Amino acid sequence: MATNGAKRARILGVPVDMVTRAEAMEIFTGLMGAAGCSLVVTPNSEIVLAASKDSELKTLIESAGLIIPDGVGLVYASRILKKPLVERVTGIDFLSDVLAYLQDAGKSAYFLGSKPGVAELAAENMKAKYPNIDIAGHHHGYFGKADEKAVVDEINRSGAQFLCTAMGSPKQEMFVYDHREELANVRAAMGVGGSLDVWAGNLKRAPEFYQKHGLEWLYRLLQEPSRIKRMLKLPLFMVKVLFSRGVWSG
Repeated sequence: MATNGAKRARILGVPVDMVTRAEAMEIFTGLMGAAGCSLVVTPNSEIVLAASKDSELKTLIESAGLIIPDGVGLVYASRILKKPLVERVTGIDFLSDVLAYLQDAGKSAYFLGSKPGVAELAAENMKAKYPNIDIAGHHHGYFGKADEKAVVDEINRSGAQFLCTAMGSPKQEMFVYDHREELANVRAAMGVGGSLDVWAGNLKRAPEFYQKHGLEWLYRLLQEPSRIKRMLKLPLFMVKVLFSRGVWSG
């Protein structure tokens, strides 16, 4: 059992919370009311495969307050291992629930990542969708290690309680993990991948057909053919799952 109360599965030794979207949101609201900065991660097959070979990344995921089963490959893998995940919880759908919660609870968010101008445009569009939400600040993701302290200071000055990081995995999660003790007001931080680009209108989300059939990866590949090398890791992941025994914790 995970510390957040959820039943936690292990796929290739990497933990994933067995939660529905509603259960994930319940855990999230608990994190927002607790002390410290909790990390929310949304692993897919590629991330789990990487973490199974990278002890630092696996430790980071182990430390998370909430581990959402984002990738459809994880759902298939869990079925192969005879311990099926309840459902796939996509990061961007979960974020919609988060933003609605922040608006209703009067809590603020900070958007960090993507190319210059993207986080700002994403903030403007989300303010239009959620008129009463407080986007306390935003900053692009094109900064070096030497600039991280200044970025953390800016986030702290904003007073934001929720932090979105969109710098690609695992960099976006590592940023939070490395600075979790310094983020004074942030109660939960989540790596959001390409969500800021979707919110900014620079990247189209897959149509409903692709979403329902777990084919968002294919739609993304059609938009960005350069992702083909990353997509080829999915068959390797499934082969490794087939040859693994799987360890599950109750």
